[in-house]
Amino acid sequence: MHGVTGHGARYRVLAEALPGVRVHAVDLRGHGRSPWNPPWRIEQHVADVLGVLDGLGLDRATVVGHSFGGAIAVHLARTAPERVERLVLLDPALGLDPERMLEQAEAMRADESFPDLDAARADRAQRWAGLPADRIEAELAEHLVADGDRLRYRYCQSAVVVAWSEMARPAITPPAGTPTLLLPAAKADFVDPAWVEACRAELGDALTVAEVDAGHMLFLERTEEVARLVGEFLAS
Repeated sequence: MHGVTGHGARYRVLAEALPGVRVHAVDLRGHGRSPWNPPWRIEQHVADVLGVLDGLGLDRATVVGHSFGGAIAVHLARTAPERVERLVLLDPALGLDPERMLEQAEAMRADESFPDLDAARADRAQRWAGLPADRIEAELAEHLVADGDRLRYRYCQSAVVVAWSEMARPAITPPAGTPTLLLPAAKADFVDPAWVEACRAELGDALTVAEVDAGHMLFLERTEEVARLVGEFLAS
């Protein structure tokens, strides 16, 4: 599960770095090619993911979540622990400061469109500083669509505003006994050390924490390192 404003195809590079692992990457409600109609709360996203698992005939699966997708993954594990074999949390975003989330939600109410591809490319390169150029080009090709005489990303701004609100909800931990790999991004500030300690208290030896020296888009910036850590976790 991807983060806010994202889409499932972002996981393609990570999937390619995990040979022998079948990856099903979803577009969350309000994003990409999934329905955009509300509600957009975490409980609905959890229900949607359970519907995907049912549709694929998967009784249990390893669940991977980045950013807002990490928050959904933790709630999924709490709601239906029998469906979650393992959790992989890539710089998850939950229990965040409400004032900060208000600022993010207010910022997302403004129009975010671009007059041409060069403007969109420059904006993405600034947001994703440190990522290879081919990752930026793949994002533009997959996620940017024409809207009249401008270009915009394929997501619903109203759903994104709600997502920032949902990330301000009190943080919960995965349920005891759930093997969990937590990969905080060293150059981001989404993962609260106090929440990590709460996870340690709840999970004990079931928790593995490995900080990645990257920004928030760690699985695109440090794909080989993240794939190695995920691969070792799946094999353990």
